[in-house]
Amino acid sequence: MTGIWGAILLAVLAWWFFTGAILLVIRLADRSGGAAYRRAVVLSVPLLALGTAAVILSAPETGLTGVYAGFLGALGVWGWIEMAFLTGVITGPEVRPAPPGINGQRRFWAAWQALAHHELLLLFGFLGVTVAVHGQPNSVALWTYGILFFARISAKLNLFFGVPRINLEFIPGPLDHLKSHLRQGPITPAFPIAITALSFAVACFINLLISAETQAEAVGFALLTTLSALALLEHWLMVLPLPDARLWRWMLPDSTTPNDRKTGRSHGL
Repeated sequence: MTGIWGAILLAVLAWWFFTGAILLVIRLADRSGGAAYRRAVVLSVPLLALGTAAVILSAPETGLTGVYAGFLGALGVWGWIEMAFLTGVITGPEVRPAPPGINGQRRFWAAWQALAHHELLLLFGFLGVTVAVHGQPNSVALWTYGILFFARISAKLNLFFGVPRINLEFIPGPLDHLKSHLRQGPITPAFPIAITALSFAVACFINLLISAETQAEAVGFALLTTLSALALLEHWLMVLPLPDARLWRWMLPDSTTPNDRKTGRSHGL
């Protein structure tokens, strides 16, 4: 049981730390402006390299080391891709706000154009992790990336179709145009579908955790259960009036950019 609770704590801390670290780097780049965004992506390439190595090396390992390495490796790969997106380095071919008044297929196409390159990179990462663990006994890295991948797609679709709460505080300068693609309003059928799917995933991982035959299996399913539960929580935060931004706001510097200091503006993910 100690190993299971330790895994749950690690998953929560990893989720909090990786998110906070990325937001911190983006906030510092916002303050510097210019080439700081690309520099942040380049300097974080070791995170991608370490994550990729951990995913590959963990695949044949069925012990605790392999389980933790696969989990953290997938988070490293995912974290670098998120860094590339939030800095505006890899987003989509369209960097202008959505034209006012568009709806239906035109609105969806405009949103896709704003995100296309990032979505394809996420898919490429998913395929890469799949190839790395194919035929190997340890698939924790694949499940970790898969949970993040499908939860992110679900979250983006819900933000596109409409949710009551949208936290714009942490959206960096290079992604300001994405705000025009979000819709704040009543939930749509996409939300209960997402909640049901994520709840089912949590229940499945809990069942696998209970029936695990080894400590390594139990730890792996504890990590995946927690990650799925956190994805479910993030969806509920689109509806429930909870101050989730406080989890990271205290650790971030002022978001004022050089241009903001000239104009007297301030922004305040």
